[in-house]
Amino acid sequence: MTGMDQGAGQIEHPCSASGLTRHFSAIAENVAPVRRAVERFVRSEGVPDPGAVALAVHEAMANAVVHAYADDPQPGPLTVEARRTREGVEVVVTDEGRGMAPRPDSPGMGLGLPLVATIASRFDVRTSARGGTQVTMLFVIA
Repeated sequence: MTGMDQGAGQIEHPCSASGLTRHFSAIAENVAPVRRAVERFVRSEGVPDPGAVALAVHEAMANAVVHAYADDPQPGPLTVEARRTREGVEVVVTDEGRGMAPRPDSPGMGLGLPLVATIASRFDVRTSARGGTQVTMLFVIA
């Protein structure tokens, strides 16, 4: 689908030989469809456990939905990119929110990013070019 999805404010970009990109509003309703798209992509690339990759990506997206725009009146943008590399499949989740900061009123249990680190072969969290957070995960293909 190209254009704006009426239901959840999601902009879809089709999978291509080079990868998959999704830009969407950081709201809970958008997480599941993007998770499924990533799972289909990594399955097509031969990742051994696509369900585990989907879980890790889900956790990174959910973390952004809950934390990135907590101080903003409206949710901001979230981007998920997946691409094949020489080592495997790299998935990058990027928001433009408040960045990594302690949140004493957090509604989460704080297990999302540690879970991602356990599932991914390599995992990195840094400040994105636009000031938010960028989570990069690599899933090696044996």
